[in-house]
Amino acid sequence: MGRLFGTDGVRGVANADLTAELALGLSVAAAHVLAEAGTFEGHRATAVVGRDPRASGEFLEAAVVAGLASAGVDVLRVGVLPTPAVAYLTGALGADLGVMLSASHNAMPDNGIKFFARGGHKLADELEDRIEAVYDEHRTGAPWGRPTGAGVGRVREYDEGFDQYVAHLIGVLPNRLDGLKVVLDEAHGAAARVSPEAFTRAGAEIVTIGAEPDGLNINDGCGSTHMDLLKAAVVEHGADLGIAHDGDADRCLAVDATGAEVDGDQILAVLALAMREAGTLRGDAVVGTVMSNLGFKIAMEREGITLVQTAVGDRYVLESMKEHGYALGGEQSGHVIVLDHATTGDGTLTGLMLAARVAATGRSLADLAGVMQRLPQVLTNVRDVDKSRVTTSAELATAVSEAEHQLGSTGRVLLRPSGTEPLVRVMVEAADIEQARAVAGRLADVVKSTLG
Repeated sequence: MGRLFGTDGVRGVANADLTAELALGLSVAAAHVLAEAGTFEGHRATAVVGRDPRASGEFLEAAVVAGLASAGVDVLRVGVLPTPAVAYLTGALGADLGVMLSASHNAMPDNGIKFFARGGHKLADELEDRIEAVYDEHRTGAPWGRPTGAGVGRVREYDEGFDQYVAHLIGVLPNRLDGLKVVLDEAHGAAARVSPEAFTRAGAEIVTIGAEPDGLNINDGCGSTHMDLLKAAVVEHGADLGIAHDGDADRCLAVDATGAEVDGDQILAVLALAMREAGTLRGDAVVGTVMSNLGFKIAMEREGITLVQTAVGDRYVLESMKEHGYALGGEQSGHVIVLDHATTGDGTLTGLMLAARVAATGRSLADLAGVMQRLPQVLTNVRDVDKSRVTTSAELATAVSEAEHQLGSTGRVLLRPSGTEPLVRVMVEAADIEQARAVAGRLADVVKSTLG
């Protein structure tokens, strides 16, 4: 059996890779591993379980709930809510475990299982490894120790979670959104009720699209991975801005009043300045990844804010934030973490805070986002090469050095082996798109000839 846990839980095609049996078995294994670790000591264990609206989430939720209850864990079913809502409620309710069923921005046939530890934080890697090992051990025949009688877990609906989470979002906003008109694209996903409710309670006039999930249409031509509908709607309705989420609403991208896209780097730049002004940007630093646009770094340096860069992946951003006590971090894709108010990326919170900045300053989103100029970025995938030699090839190092010299201070080069495929990603930024394309093309040729 290959490794089940990836960087964001267990994910695959529902009922093919991710079956009811697997969901049940992993849930039982998680309960046993956390019990062994002492998490449940001295009290009855409780878990919060939520999902996005995918049709497959219905049977997978049933399997997860059955597995947890059979292992003696009481379950609070919060229903369809965003991933950050499940993380928040896990902490707010003092639960020992949180489980979210979602495949985020993936197409409808996929689904996934993500576990949260007490407090709503991502489960430690060593615990994920142990859960997988215990699951595999019992999958091959070793019997579980099972509680009976009053020892089995009890299951109840926790409908209060919706209002509790929305109240949390409103409670942490620095100011209201009165006078703003906002278009919300919910990707027919988990935020279809939460986000419109939160923006309305905060005072905004809203127009919603992609807010009619039927279990089959999640992420289908809408949301943060398909921005054209939102861009058109913002212009059509004369809105001040638009907000786009993905299927589980842990990310946020935006559109200004002209229909121009505002990406995660720009959102981070706007929020960094707002938080520094409010005195909440600890260390005057923001955490991004090596894929953050060079324009973002240049802008932050100009504003006296340090950009700390990590490997690609919001898990690495979060690790750096926790280790050094930083308050803000995220990725170009729209995963933005405001650590004082969330333990994971929260698309609804991000959108609310961005809109709050527009409302507080009276400036347009385009004006605010103009604090940074995105440099043209070209990304080329070079397939079927020996990616392990990226850092050791002298010929490749020479080619990169020559490219960096040519680009000067207004460009950069990044060669990164894929973590899942036999390919090398060549990323080039430059002040001019044609120069970026030319340099990327030359480097791709060198990668192919050297590592192929």
